[in-house]
Parts: sequence; C-alpha cells; structure tokens
Amino acid sequence: MKKNCLCLIFLLLVTLVFTRCSPDQNRSTVEVKPLRDKKVKIKDMFGINGFEWDFYDNHYNFDTAKYSLIKTFGGFRHFLDWDRIEPEKGVFRFNHKPEGGWSYDEIYHKAHQDSIDVLIDLQITPVWIVNTYPAAKRQRDLIPIDYKAVRDKPSSYKEIGKAGFQIAARYGRNRNIDKRLIQVPKESADPVIGLGYVKYVESSNEPDKWWKGKDCEQTPEEYAAQLSAFYDGHKGTLGKGVGIKNADPTMVVVMGGIAKPNVEYVKRMVEWCKKNRGVKKTGGIDLCFDVINYHMYSNDYTGWFASFRSKGRGVAPETNDMTKIAVSFTDYVKSLGQAIPIWSTETGYDLSDNSIQRAIAIGAKSKELTQADWILRLGLMYARLGIDKLFFYQLYDNNDPGTETSNPFGFSGLVSKNKRRPASDYIYQTTKLMGNYNYYNTISNDPIVDIYKLGNKMMYVLFVPDEVDRKEKYQLDLGSGTKTALIYSLNPGSDQMITKEVPTNDGLLELETTETPIFVQAK
Repeated sequence: MKKNCLCLIFLLLVTLVFTRCSPDQNRSTVEVKPLRDKKVKIKDMFGINGFEWDFYDNHYNFDTAKYSLIKTFGGFRHFLDWDRIEPEKGVFRFNHKPEGGWSYDEIYHKAHQDSIDVLIDLQITPVWIVNTYPAAKRQRDLIPIDYKAVRDKPSSYKEIGKAGFQIAARYGRNRNIDKRLIQVPKESADPVIGLGYVKYVESSNEPDKWWKGKDCEQTPEEYAAQLSAFYDGHKGTLGKGVGIKNADPTMVVVMGGIAKPNVEYVKRMVEWCKKNRGVKKTGGIDLCFDVINYHMYSNDYTGWFASFRSKGRGVAPETNDMTKIAVSFTDYVKSLGQAIPIWSTETGYDLSDNSIQRAIAIGAKSKELTQADWILRLGLMYARLGIDKLFFYQLYDNNDPGTETSNPFGFSGLVSKNKRRPASDYIYQTTKLMGNYNYYNTISNDPIVDIYKLGNKMMYVLFVPDEVDRKEKYQLDLGSGTKTALIYSLNPGSDQMITKEVPTNDGLLELETTETPIFVQAK
C-alpha cells in the first residue's frame, strides 16, 4: 500500500514539473476578433501638410528630389491660398507655368499617379473680398464674406461656393459639365474639366480661430452656413456653378479642421444642418460635409479641458487628453447613426527648444529621435482609436536654419532640404513594411501590443506608451507551432528596418519593449 502511494505521489510531482515547463501554460484561449467594422490602413495615418512650392525649385521647375521626399507620405494636404486660383473675382487660373510659376495641374497629376491622396485646403480670404472691409480691419484670415454681409446666411458665402465648383469641375471626375460655367478665361475655347486628380477638398482652415478676433472667428452656425454654400450651393438654391457637389457629386467635402478640438462645435453644426437642410429620404440628417475634422497637438497644455502643470513642451501622445478627445468624436458619430469619417489634418511636434510643441531628448535619444517616436506612435494611436486619416504639420520648417521666432511651429518639418529626418524615416520604413495592413485589435495596453492584418498575414506592433525611457518585458504568443519570428526594428537614416530572425519557444517569444515601436511577424 505504501509502495503504491509513493508511486502515485511521484507521478503527480513529475506531472506538475512538466506542466510548469510547458510553453502552453497560461496561454489564452480567447479568440482575438476585429475591434470594429471599419478598416483603417496604416498608410492613411501618415499624411503631410505642405505648399505648392514644396514641389518646385527656385526656377519653377518640378523638383524630383523634393518630390521623392513627398512620396514618403500617404497623403498631401495642400494649403492653397484662394488668391492663387482666383486673383480677380470671377477670373480663375490653375496653371501659372507659362508666365513663370507653379502648375496645380502638374502637382495633382503627379500625386495622383503615385497614389498620394491630395486634400486641397482652400484657405485665406482673397484680396478682392478683404478690400470690402475698412482699412483698419483688413487681414488675410477674415471670414470669407463681404464686409457687413450676414454671417449665418449661406448666400453670403456664394463666392467660396463658386470657387469650390471650379476646383471640383477641373480636378473631379465629372466630364459632363456645362463648359459655359467654367471661368478660366485663358481656356475659354476649350476649358479643362474632369481631370480626376483630386478626391478631397476642405473649406477654410481652423474656422474657429478665436485668437484672430471676431472678424475671423466663426461660430458653428456661421461656419455651417459657409459649408452649405461650398458643399452644394445650399442645396442648389444659390444658382448654377456654385458648390462642390454640383460639379462632381463624388468629390468628398472635408470640414475645416477646428483648432479647438471640442465635439460641441460639430454638434452645433449638425443641428444647424438639421434645421436648415432637413433630413434625407434615407432618414439621416442632410449634412453639408462628408468628413469631420479637428486639430490637436500633443502638448501639456490642455487649457479649456483640464487643469495642468505646464512643462512648456510637447508630450508623448498617450500621456495627455488626445485619447479622451478622439473618443468624444468617435462616440458622437456612433450616436448619429451615420457613417461619417473622422480626420485630424494637423498634429505634430517641433524641434525648437523654445516651442511649447517641442520634442525632448530622452535617455540616449536626441530630440529628433523622440520626435520620430512620438509621431509614429501618434499615427498608431489614432488608428487604434478609429480615426480615419491623419496629416502631420508639416513637410518643411517654416523658419530658416539658425533663426528663431515666437512661432511654436517654426521647426516642425519632417524633412530638411533634400533629406528625411528620423520621423519621416520611421514613416517611410513603417509604410514600406505594412502600409496596406489594417488595424485589427489591441491585446495589451502597457506595453501596447497592436495587431494589424492584411489578408491572412498578421503584424504585431509593440512599444511602451511613456516618455521616461521605460522598458518592459512582454511574452508574445505567435501561436503554437510557430518556430521562428521576424523582428523589425526602426533604423534612422536608412530606407530599411533592421530585420532579425529569431527562434520561438513553441510560438512564445520573450521581448523587451521600449518607447520606440518594434514590429513582429511569425515566419
């Protein structure tokens, strides 16, 4: 009897030891499913802001070296001053090259050929409207209506609606437009229409610009009236040749990114649409925009949202209110029951030591490498939260090297002359590796472990969401039977990530994660 008991105890101990050594111990059996229906591609998180001269040299020749840098990014938000296409009221021009200048046709065609999504941001009130104001009130950021026009009436914004029509007629996809409506005198004999180069147009930039004064700041209701004219000529009531949709119904109208990222602004715009545009036959509110858009820069100034202790600098994107604010927008869209994309067309970090947007050196990393970490993680964060597109500010620095001003955005460029900075190196390498992968789900929040998928292929992205040089161990389960894995590490100054093939313990992989993302794939 004693012998049998001893044998039984021995067998139990052996079983316990082998069970503890098994790599299957404590493995989760929960199936990871997509977090949401929408599929956010990683390359859509890395657009850039810029200007027409970013494509040209000083002699107005298309600059292939500069353009190769632009091709790093999945989208280009073009700050287009209204004056440049309509220097006189009712007189449009889009190709300035014959007289010495830039060609918007050339810019948009090149981008279209290389699958770079162009977002035209029609901004800055033209001089011929500014001059209707008294001399003491004139400035470039005035609301785009004549002096003393009624600010909340769509008819006051008819001129910007006409400009929208001309843009959509030329760069949209509709080739069945009455050419008598085209106002390009130099092409009167054979006007250009339906080029199909551009899909997205934005009306104004930061319409809530309170820091410029009341002549520049629009209420949600006033801006909605502008958008209604710009969108479809206030449902066609402003006459022919007014509104984007009346030139090309497929073109997407993006609301101007609001500077104060408060969802209440959008809610009031929606209420204005419900009251002044009504409800569609399908039951949804007849909105005058196709995309919601807000701006937010990741710094420690939360201002109107919360109290704070300012460090006077930028902060890691996961450490402030960016997540909370993004969720306020995505939750609101869900409540509307209408599938409205949400974009953020300006965000980023500066490299000036005097900027409240500045990235900082962390541990052995320079501020340029921290800027690269934070910008990449910003894109990953917004994909995780369900934001549909993201554009960084901006391609080149506003300030010349060695100069300094009070402008907090003077050195926010992601490229320098004809060279990528580490931030754009990271973007280039990431989109090259997995640009068409869709965000799938997140299986850990600290360290963050995101899953991206492309068909049956799966990519894991891991990093620590902090700004103190923190490191964390993580055991990644790539699935029983997976013998080896590929680990991709970002490599500043290069076109290629560093790739390492490593063995797994029956699919389990022990990793050290840092504040710089790494990418892991089962082989």
